[in-house]
Amino acid sequence: MPRTSLNQSDVDARLASLADVDARVAARFRRTAAARQPVHTCYVPAGRVDADVLRNWGAGALAALDEHAPAPEEFAAILELPTERAAEVLPRVRAKLHDSPIEDLRIDFEDGYGAPGDEVEDADAERTAGVVAEWLKRGTAPGNFGLRVKSFDDPELRARSVRTLDVFLTELIDRHGGLPEGFLLTFPKVVDVRQVEAFVGVLGMLERSLGLAAGALRFEIQVETTQSIVDTEGRLALPRFIGAGEDRISGLHFGTYDYTAGCGLTAAHQHLAHRACDFARHVMQVSAAGTGIFLSDGSTNVLPVGDAEQVRHGWRTHYGLVRRSLEHGFYQGWDLHPAQLVTRYAAVFAEFRDSADSAAARLATYFSAAEGAVLDEPATARALAVSFVRALDNGATDAAEVARMTGASESELRQLGRV
Repeated sequence: MPRTSLNQSDVDARLASLADVDARVAARFRRTAAARQPVHTCYVPAGRVDADVLRNWGAGALAALDEHAPAPEEFAAILELPTERAAEVLPRVRAKLHDSPIEDLRIDFEDGYGAPGDEVEDADAERTAGVVAEWLKRGTAPGNFGLRVKSFDDPELRARSVRTLDVFLTELIDRHGGLPEGFLLTFPKVVDVRQVEAFVGVLGMLERSLGLAAGALRFEIQVETTQSIVDTEGRLALPRFIGAGEDRISGLHFGTYDYTAGCGLTAAHQHLAHRACDFARHVMQVSAAGTGIFLSDGSTNVLPVGDAEQVRHGWRTHYGLVRRSLEHGFYQGWDLHPAQLVTRYAAVFAEFRDSADSAAARLATYFSAAEGAVLDEPATARALAVSFVRALDNGATDAAEVARMTGASESELRQLGRV
């Protein structure tokens, strides 16, 4: 036996003090999320949500594509893509717009909706719950959907926010028979951790009243105030928000225009690529890292509407911002208009394909345990696998193509991505 200088019981006693740390880390940092992250969230004012809104968004996106970029050469010219890349991406964009144009929908009862009066809002909450129940019955609902409720920041709107949620959930659960999978809430304009605590309390009350399992109602926090980044005492706010969420928080969604206005930026400088937005997103990243909480970037109000040049400008702007978000590790964002779906999927698919060959080679080397020019750590291999899993889920590729590229099956990639 080798000689040692320390008493083992003293070492054990010293290390035992880390048990509490282990428990806290295990509880807080889940590393991966069980659900699939959508590539976007579409916000539609509640008054405009009807049985045909999903179909209409897809049809509107396809109509814009057919009018302004029906061929790969035109598509490539607008988005400054190599023609061969456009030829790969364009058919997949068309297929996505036809089959499942909206991955995540929020019925908006906040900024996009306004305050039409209690009678109208009650009616819209009940009616839109019926619309969702019908989608679920027919099997046409998007993978994720839910409400954006009114903020708790305005004392005059809090009770209205809770009532709208109550009316909607009561009707939906009565008609559907329970809480559907993929249902999420968006909680906007948070400025204090006590608002999160109050919202969690309301959700618990609703669960008990509606016979739902504890913790069934989950929500995203919209990061659109400066106080949601740094609180009034100078501390980072989001870690405390996440803790107050009691494992109900599924995502952090950035709000471009409220946040930049709160920073004092003039309208000309209120855009997603501003460095003030980068700071907020970096705080979001480090606060949510390892927790399984999804991050979503914000929106652009430069829409692809109007004459041909305005559409092209809107598409180029949106495409560039989506690619920028993806490069910064934000794999989801807001879409506000059907025509933005064209460049949402174009950007997501092109981003994957631009790196797919090199990523596939590295994965193949990792799976074969062979020596290569790059020796990847398990964490990097996991990130590479996750990029392929995302692409499989969103339509950028398919299992046969992935197997050809990596030599790995879809199940092997999904297993590696979950490690």
